[in-house]
Amino acid sequence: MNTLLPVASVGSLPKPSWLAKPEVLWSPWELEGAALVEGKQDALRIAVQEQRRRGVDIISDGEQTRQHFVTTFIEHLEGVDFENRETVRIRDRYDASVPTVVGAVSRKQPVFLDDAKFLRAQTDQPIKWALPGPMTMIDTLSDRHYKSREKLAWEFATILNQEAKELEAAGVDIIQFDEPAFNVFFDDVADWGVAALERAAEGLRAETVVHICYGYGIKANNDWKATLGAEWRQYERTFPLIQKSSIDIVSLESHHSHVPTDLVELIRGKKVMLGAIDVASEQIETPEEVADTLRKALQFVDADKLIASTNCGMAPLPRDVAYGKLSALSAGAAILRAELGEQA
Repeated sequence: MNTLLPVASVGSLPKPSWLAKPEVLWSPWELEGAALVEGKQDALRIAVQEQRRRGVDIISDGEQTRQHFVTTFIEHLEGVDFENRETVRIRDRYDASVPTVVGAVSRKQPVFLDDAKFLRAQTDQPIKWALPGPMTMIDTLSDRHYKSREKLAWEFATILNQEAKELEAAGVDIIQFDEPAFNVFFDDVADWGVAALERAAEGLRAETVVHICYGYGIKANNDWKATLGAEWRQYERTFPLIQKSSIDIVSLESHHSHVPTDLVELIRGKKVMLGAIDVASEQIETPEEVADTLRKALQFVDADKLIASTNCGMAPLPRDVAYGKLSALSAGAAILRAELGEQA
């Protein structure tokens, strides 16, 4: 991609109300059978069209065909029981009813391949596909079989690698692994988390991203963030490890967060997908605010390695707000692109 400061969204976008209940995570589908398949594809088409219309350079599926960024992948695996659910604490923040691992996990067939092929057919622009990272997967279920977080993470990493290679073969340019758990379980990240992530990305020619955020703009996450103090320095624990890893791009929160921008220095040399849009607020940023957030990061990342993005997914937001934020993101990146062009 030759565009300076390309624009991308992290992942999820709100679904149409005829497909799923708006502004809710794990929202049940409003359609079923063949109508659901058709409805998901229509929603994906709309998401692509809206991204292109609003100046997004790296197109994603907006996660229109999945209920949730982690559990939709897990529910396609063998060895996981979705009927026998248990309530667990997710990322030490909130309780959720999750599936249970009852046997050896395996993937009998591709999970997202058909959806990725459909996305590829909608646009000639670069496309990005998000998968859950191994550590975040084990944090979103109950394990009655392996009884070892590390062991299960390695199993998931192998499965994710199979999936990622098929997505790459279908024409996906960038494969993103979502690892919000990296902001919580620091010892595990150091002991085996980054290694498991590298296993998931092993052998890929597509560019790879690790996305580490502070979560969707839901109450449990917002309440947790309120306890983190004046400076959020969680990235300080993980960035030096990721800087030495084989992952190409690091996606992080910045705008309206208490993350010190100078922490970006810890991943010097990597591409940076900088969150310049606050997903925990319905206030639409001005292009100038976006440009200012991106501009501050240029002290710590070269302009040709900076990607303008959102802090996290936007599934829980009203659709007009989410798409308005994408327009602001593109307009803000354009301001900074013009400034950099004048300096050249």
